[in-house]
Amino acid sequence: MTALTHEPTPLTDLPPVTAWLSDMDGVLVKENRALPGANEFLAALRGKNIPFLVLTNNSVFTNRDLSARLANSGLDIPEDNIWTSANATAAFLHQQSPGSTAYVIGEAGLTTAIHSAGYVMTEIDPEFVVLGEVRSYDFHALTHAIRLIEGGAKFIATNPDVSGPSDEGTLPACGAIAAMITAATGQKPYFVGKPNPVMIRAGLNKIGAHSESAAMVGDRMDTDVRAGVEAGLRTHLVLSGSTAREDINNFPFRPFGIHEGIGDLIELVEAAH
Repeated sequence: MTALTHEPTPLTDLPPVTAWLSDMDGVLVKENRALPGANEFLAALRGKNIPFLVLTNNSVFTNRDLSARLANSGLDIPEDNIWTSANATAAFLHQQSPGSTAYVIGEAGLTTAIHSAGYVMTEIDPEFVVLGEVRSYDFHALTHAIRLIEGGAKFIATNPDVSGPSDEGTLPACGAIAAMITAATGQKPYFVGKPNPVMIRAGLNKIGAHSESAAMVGDRMDTDVRAGVEAGLRTHLVLSGSTAREDINNFPFRPFGIHEGIGDLIELVEAAH
């Protein structure tokens, strides 16, 4: 076994942050309203000409749709600065098997991304079955997906979230439906979205950034912070979303910084050279 020729670089000795990735819900917006400091944080990034992406595991909406929804919340975020689990899944499929075929269960965000990646969507003998979030699950479509997987199709899913919020209460999400398919087929999916660092690394590639000089902001320890840690980024947890301060010690990893909200990070952006 070859010995290491150098010690890993401590986080405190890393170069200045020159790119930022930020989760969307609970960090920049909450209940369709911009959170305090979100606009100022984005303005600071633009003022310093720092590349950034807004990340979400939501695969329902296209980037254009999300940009419009964010605008309605009071945030100006162009579609090119948005990176969804659908985008990451399409990029992953293109990398794995360019120009191949997939049977897709998902909304416009996923189907648009996969089509843009050069894939043919088909119900007949696809290489992949791809599962994303949908507003209503069709029993026939799920049954067909199960039979395709039993026939040898590879099982991919956009994100492992098992539930999501709605005005009426909890909704089953992609991870819950994937579990049902797994129970029927015995095949577990490969989840591309957070906390898989594949989504983070693909996002960094999109903006030409490197992990050692990038930071990730999120409101969840189990997805945002974990993904950032595993991708080698400096991670910042904000307490404006899903995680309370007392929850942090329940995890075997810690964020680089803990903040009340996104506004607390503005001075870090403005300190960049």
